[in-house]
Amino acid sequence: MQKDRELVAILWDFDGVLIDSESVRIAGFREVLKGFPDDEVERLIKFHRANGGLSRYVKFRYFFEEIRGESVTEEEVMRLSGLFAAIMRESLTSPQRLIAETVEFVRRNHLRYPMHIVSGSDGEELRYLCGKLGIAAYFQSIEGSPTPKNELVRNLMAASAYPPERCVLIGDSHNDREAAVLSGIPFVGYNNPDVETFSDFEIDFSG
Repeated sequence: MQKDRELVAILWDFDGVLIDSESVRIAGFREVLKGFPDDEVERLIKFHRANGGLSRYVKFRYFFEEIRGESVTEEEVMRLSGLFAAIMRESLTSPQRLIAETVEFVRRNHLRYPMHIVSGSDGEELRYLCGKLGIAAYFQSIEGSPTPKNELVRNLMAASAYPPERCVLIGDSHNDREAAVLSGIPFVGYNNPDVETFSDFEIDFSG
């Protein structure tokens, strides 16, 4: 595992890495889908937990197409996503939800390393939340869905002069690791033992 190489940029996931949002996200899915059978909603929650890096748009489509076995219009996906976003904007603006270890690392080191957020959460919502939480200024870019994470990372690397091997992507899901691998970026698993074992770079967050 590499740990002494000088980084030139750090890419961050958001949920579970910079903010403790899992319970709020799950409650949001349950609220938006409260008119559907509980067992179907719980299957979606299981899918959500296993695929934290995927967007809500993908998850709502999965709910209808894979769990319920029916088609769903883009308009309905957007409607449900809008309801979900309203709940998130109201419930995730408490600074107490920020994960102290990583956010303090960002505050101490944002002038040393260019930092970017690449998340499966909605991009507009992310920028709103980061502004409300007082952390937006630490990041050179804050990007999210509906653009898939793999594409977000690929676009960032194409637009920057960063050598991929001297960047790192910090995430808590296998989707985050996949995005890093596809762009040739070292990965650091955080806050999830299932992905921490795949880390190929070591960061001392107390530094």
